[in-house]
Amino acid sequence: MDEQTQNSQIDETESAEKKQEVVSAKKKRSMNGPLLVLEFLVLCIAIGVLYVVVKTTSEIERTDIDSDTITINEEVVETMEEEQEELGYRNIALFGVDARDGELGKGTRSDSIIIASINLDTHEIKLVSVYRDTYLNLSNDSYNKCNSAYAQGGPEQAINMLNKNLDLNITDYATIGFSGLIEAIDVLGGIEMEITQAEINHLNNYQLCMAEELGVDYVPVTKAGKQTLNGMQATAYCRIRYTKGDDFRRAERQRDVLGAMMIKAKTASLSTLNEVVAAVLPCINTSLNVNEIISVLGTVADYNVVTSEGFPFEENRAGATVGSKGSCIIPTTLEDNVITLHKILYDEEDYVPSREVINISQEIASQTDEYLN
Repeated sequence: MDEQTQNSQIDETESAEKKQEVVSAKKKRSMNGPLLVLEFLVLCIAIGVLYVVVKTTSEIERTDIDSDTITINEEVVETMEEEQEELGYRNIALFGVDARDGELGKGTRSDSIIIASINLDTHEIKLVSVYRDTYLNLSNDSYNKCNSAYAQGGPEQAINMLNKNLDLNITDYATIGFSGLIEAIDVLGGIEMEITQAEINHLNNYQLCMAEELGVDYVPVTKAGKQTLNGMQATAYCRIRYTKGDDFRRAERQRDVLGAMMIKAKTASLSTLNEVVAAVLPCINTSLNVNEIISVLGTVADYNVVTSEGFPFEENRAGATVGSKGSCIIPTTLEDNVITLHKILYDEEDYVPSREVINISQEIASQTDEYLN
């Protein structure tokens, strides 16, 4: 074995060891009380944000992720990870998949993708939707709509897609089914939402479809303005995509419902929150330890959603039909979007994207320029 080959193998070993240290440190940190509260909170309130399906019979399934399958960009391992551990940041990937048979694993495209970035020191939550039609590297050097990563390789590949394209350090996830949403919101006593005149017909049409599938009645929304929506109404509101703003506004509605559920959860009694847990748990597949989360439910009120955004950002995105892949959202450029993302999540004014992100950004431009011009 020549010296260059030997050195290369040593570098690869050291890089793998660094990544393992990052994942192990994050897992160890997840045992503390405040983090468990946040993980539970995100799981509970995200039920309406993430997933549009009919009834499911699946029970909660905790899936430990093999750390060897998680990809974190090398420069992130070397720099950002240490800084974020010190500052107390934690990212969790929230997925919603349109699986009408109750299947929450691979084989289904993620209908919604939300990054929940949690500051454990300030108790602030920042939510960023990654639009499902965004043209990205699927973590295996193939390019397509980002929601196909979940279909190809389940939550592990979807996490790797987010880490690889966005210079993130996600090691945990929750995939959420939709059947518990209606009951969860009803247990909370409904949520306050602002409904526009243009949304009313679509909201009621979705209610009608869901009512027929579930074999239940529904209460039509009859007026615009701020009002309390019940579980069925809020679920239907999450699905609207035909008004001004299309899928961008739909993702915003999902984040708005998440925020509204959190506001309601902050004032709910412990017994009410336990009822919400009972409604939500059968609809979750997660790498998080839910039993430990439940044990520290009482501090939910300490946390606040302070940011709600969509990626790629409005000033750095474009729409185009990319060959056989259909209508896609193109980040222009990915590099610029990642700089903005890190400024939003971590208040970094001068973030420099990794070489991996720069290379992906250039490849996206190469593959899509002809469709944009």
